[in-house]
Amino acid sequence: MDESMQSKGGRARAKALSATERSEIAKKAAEARWSPDILNATHPGTLQIGDAEISCAVLEDGETHVLTRATFVRAIGRRGKVKGGRAFDKEFQLPVFLTADNLKPFIPKELEENSKPVLFRLNGQIAIGYRAELLPLVCQVFMDARYAKKLRPNQEHIAEACRILYRGFATIGLIALIDEATGFQSVRAREALQALLDKFLRKELAAWAKRFPDEFYEQIYRLKNWEWKGMSKNRYSVVAKYTIDLVYERILPSLLKELEERNPKDDRGRRKGRHHQLFTEDVGHPALAQHLYALIGFMRASSSWNDFYRLVNRAFPRKGNNLELPFTEKASTATPI
Repeated sequence: MDESMQSKGGRARAKALSATERSEIAKKAAEARWSPDILNATHPGTLQIGDAEISCAVLEDGETHVLTRATFVRAIGRRGKVKGGRAFDKEFQLPVFLTADNLKPFIPKELEENSKPVLFRLNGQIAIGYRAELLPLVCQVFMDARYAKKLRPNQEHIAEACRILYRGFATIGLIALIDEATGFQSVRAREALQALLDKFLRKELAAWAKRFPDEFYEQIYRLKNWEWKGMSKNRYSVVAKYTIDLVYERILPSLLKELEERNPKDDRGRRKGRHHQLFTEDVGHPALAQHLYALIGFMRASSSWNDFYRLVNRAFPRKGNNLELPFTEKASTATPI
């Protein structure tokens, strides 16, 4: 009797809810049932392959690339609506378009393991997709079955759609296509550069150690036809600008910007230390040393500053900076670099 009363109460509450409220409750229940951790789509886009348009996205982890289930299914020639509810739950085992018995001999283990749908949030709504890596594998299944003459007549149009798709992205990686369609390639490039800079530079200044060979400065003076009085004498202030131009602006993109952020000037225009004190021992300093000795080699082979500078511009163009620095040459009493 208690159960009967509870059932009646549940039905009464359901009737009191609007269609929108019932849909929202069902959506939250499905979300809780299908996945505890649903990522947001940070970079959505549309992938065009031949005549097929596939909605795609890069998720917030920066690694997961998805194709929405509805457009995925249409792209391979499947007709009708995609399944939801309990029928969708079954697809967590294998997508319905791969369940035909005649296809099973052609389904690799890799596809079975990666065929689980992915739930993600797109514009605040729960969306269903497949990992991008699934599409070429599915195409291969239907093409292999066609080649083996094992396709059913109602599967021939799917195999033909898969052939066209596969040809469309055979020479260009699918992940790269999605990154381009979503605009994520610029984010990936920035993240890769930042990761490299983090390997190149330490967070805090290390103890000072001599990193620039004396010959680097002596050769600058020779090529500029200045009198060299040795390392014990203060150098022209323009030499510091030459150092920035020849070294820090040419080793790595955004290196100088990162150095200035990590080693900023104070109110008096002074820094806590030299930029090279931020270089890491395993990556930064070996790269700095290699670059300096390459510069010294060009200096030795040059008879004038202009000859040397042309060689440097050809071998080590500035990273993201095409402007010439307006150097002025005057003596300085600043501490030597």
